[in-house]
Amino acid sequence: MRLRVLVYNVHGFRAGTDRVARVVSRWRPDVVLLNESGGRLRLRRFARTVGMEVAADPWSPLRRRVKNAVVVRDPWTVIDHRLHRFAGGPILSPRGALVATIGSGRDRVTAVAAHLGLHPVERRRHAEELVGVLEDVRSPVILGGDLNERPDGRAASLLANRWRDVWLLGGDAAGETFPVAQATARIDYLFVSDGVGVEGATVPGDDDARAASDHRPLVAELTLPGHG
Repeated sequence: MRLRVLVYNVHGFRAGTDRVARVVSRWRPDVVLLNESGGRLRLRRFARTVGMEVAADPWSPLRRRVKNAVVVRDPWTVIDHRLHRFAGGPILSPRGALVATIGSGRDRVTAVAAHLGLHPVERRRHAEELVGVLEDVRSPVILGGDLNERPDGRAASLLANRWRDVWLLGGDAAGETFPVAQATARIDYLFVSDGVGVEGATVPGDDDARAASDHRPLVAELTLPGHG
């Protein structure tokens, strides 16, 4: 089975849900891994616009939200999901990973939207936590998000040693995603577990993508184990 995945830091939908929806609708991904997904109303509005199901962080009235989300298109559906909050970090800007089990028929995939911190030591610790959180997962893993560092950073290197960096397997150019107008840094990633095939990956830089967020999206074409 083929699986198109889009990784996107949408900057809280500050440019409007419709602009982000235009980018997503153009590519029609099966799975979207979102960072900085904004308020719940905006996130739900976006999901309705693109006709997809959303899994977001659970309600937590006493703590600020970790605004990651996993969004899926029929025939995929969200079976369960949970939030992992990274330890420490700023109270006003918490980081974490939204871990969702998604399914289509008998196929199961663990889809993870993660957003790492701004400090190198913090990012390394977050990456180590991610490895631990997913250590016992047996289904194929797709892990995407804004790592806030280039591929030679310690956190990105650690994750690339545990899973496979999709861009290195199928990227069609340099892969820079930030800043959006003239991207010079590859800081948004997609990693996959062994057995997941990579057909290709691209970073859209069209007018819609440049207007929708401060990051460019990453789009990848995958195949699941045991499928052509």
